[in-house]
Amino acid sequence: MTLSSTQHAGTHEWTDTRLLYALEEVVEKELNRHLSVAKDWMPHTYVPWSDGRNFDGPLDGEPWAPDQSKVTDVGRIALVVNLLTEDNLPSYHHEIATLFGRDGAWGTWVHRWTAEEGRHGIVMRDYLLASRAVDPVELENFRMAHMSEGFESDNRHSMLHSVAYVAFQELATRISHRNTGHQSGDPVCDRMLARIATDENLHMIFYRNLLGAAFEIAPDLTMQAVRDVVVNFRMPGHGMPGFERAAARMAIGGIYNLRIHHDDVIQPVLRFLKVLQIDGLGPEGLKAQEELGLYMSGLDGEARKFDERLAARNARKAARAEA
Repeated sequence: MTLSSTQHAGTHEWTDTRLLYALEEVVEKELNRHLSVAKDWMPHTYVPWSDGRNFDGPLDGEPWAPDQSKVTDVGRIALVVNLLTEDNLPSYHHEIATLFGRDGAWGTWVHRWTAEEGRHGIVMRDYLLASRAVDPVELENFRMAHMSEGFESDNRHSMLHSVAYVAFQELATRISHRNTGHQSGDPVCDRMLARIATDENLHMIFYRNLLGAAFEIAPDLTMQAVRDVVVNFRMPGHGMPGFERAAARMAIGGIYNLRIHHDDVIQPVLRFLKVLQIDGLGPEGLKAQEELGLYMSGLDGEARKFDERLAARNARKAARAEA
């Protein structure tokens, strides 16, 4: 992508309001494209209702026990993390509605995105309870704790930072859901999460294309936003109870780790938008691009170390099993 010097001149004049206005037509175009390809689906059709039965409590049912679950240990951990992440939808809606507004194409997208995301929490919770995949009391306690904290973006409430963040985060969520399904040990769970992942991929495409348009009109500022987001990236569920321990288990289990983050999340977006090949940048944009390239090299190195540690761990585990 080649940009003329006039495109990055005067970037100090780009306020959030001006950027929202400048990108309105792109949002409308992407919204219409999204609506033309998105398929409505019914959450209740993905839930194994025939497996369900009453829990202990007012209905005097059967208490939950781990041996009632068809799901693998790592699958249960990831399902709880993924559902708790979806549960904070009211906070996410507040964040993007505050930044993007509720009027015009931006507002229409905000509400459509929220409605589509709402299905994910509905179907996941119904599946988990009907199939007795996780402890329902622990799940509810975690939900109350996590939602009571709410969610506040790391992105300094800059519109460009938020667009950059969701372009990567939607893909990260898609990958996490898809890999959780693969590792769950339950074909019903795998099918449900594949359907959710399809939505997340369409959301990623919307934000990725919007980010590409932002590079065209404000390349220096957009490059700085992408650098900041990539270098400081955290999943939105980072504040939930026990997240660090759960994330470690998910990393070892092949659901989400440094290698996946580098190869399947950050690199595809950067490569699609040719972020590291953009020229014609001003001093601040060029500095951000160089820093982004250096960070990606370092991230690849950290991912390589993780791969080596994981391979050694698996080798030790295999040796113990043979002995």
